[in-house]
Amino acid sequence: MTSYVLTVQCPSTRGIVAAIANYLADQGCNITDSHQYDDPLTKQFFMRITFSSETGATLDALREGFEPVAQAMAMDWAIHDGSHKTKVLLMVSNFGHCLNDLLYRWRIGGLPVEIVGVVSNHMTYQKVVVNNDIPFHCIKVTKENKPQAEAQLMQVVEDSGAELVVLARYMQVLSDAICAKMSGRIINIHHSFLPSFKGANPYKQAYERGVKLIGATAHYVTADLDEGPIIEQDTVRITHAQSPEDYVSLGRDVEAQVLARAIHAHIHHRVFLNGNKTVVFPASPGGYASERMG
Repeated sequence: MTSYVLTVQCPSTRGIVAAIANYLADQGCNITDSHQYDDPLTKQFFMRITFSSETGATLDALREGFEPVAQAMAMDWAIHDGSHKTKVLLMVSNFGHCLNDLLYRWRIGGLPVEIVGVVSNHMTYQKVVVNNDIPFHCIKVTKENKPQAEAQLMQVVEDSGAELVVLARYMQVLSDAICAKMSGRIINIHHSFLPSFKGANPYKQAYERGVKLIGATAHYVTADLDEGPIIEQDTVRITHAQSPEDYVSLGRDVEAQVLARAIHAHIHHRVFLNGNKTVVFPASPGGYASERMG
């Protein structure tokens, strides 16, 4: 049986869950997993349901039938085919730990996406990318050619059909226009020392200040640099006995893990924008493996 994912965001009111459950029951569907959250501050309701159709109902038929239910409650909603692999475009500069980690997870099936290309402003990882049979696009960026470079980038996005762009340690700032056009579709990763340690060598600065926690933050990209809605974070504890090189190594590990988890949450439709923050529902029972089976 085909598995589907229904996502709903709407003003909070009575009867939402009942209306959705009744519709799915009437269509001969079986709910396999459900999460919901009613935000008392924003008065917004969020819900994610995975379900299967026991009658063989098509995706188009399910969407058409749900439209009246959605309109009655002013829902922002979508029904997704659970077997669809999100088309992802990766972007990288000269730090390759996140790129290599994502390529490995993708290669072994741990990250069920379709990587449609890699964009870089350097040639450093061309061979790595091409050896994985993935298109590589080198787009040099300078102050003088930035508008043209971003036009090239958007052409790659359109030609590849990319549904998600991942900045896997891409060290160029995207323009406000791209951030607005791709809102909710670009994920970035950075260390969590900001705003305390800015500029070059943040890990060296942290070492010199005796920082005891190293962290990473994955977030959606907005015009506010490194301040978009947060999807995933994590930390690793360090001690006085560790060197600046240890800081860097541990930092790269946590960045790679946090970015992978953020992408995983996004492609399985577990992330909802809620103003300047997000609602992130947990993975289905059984963790990542059960979501891959979906």
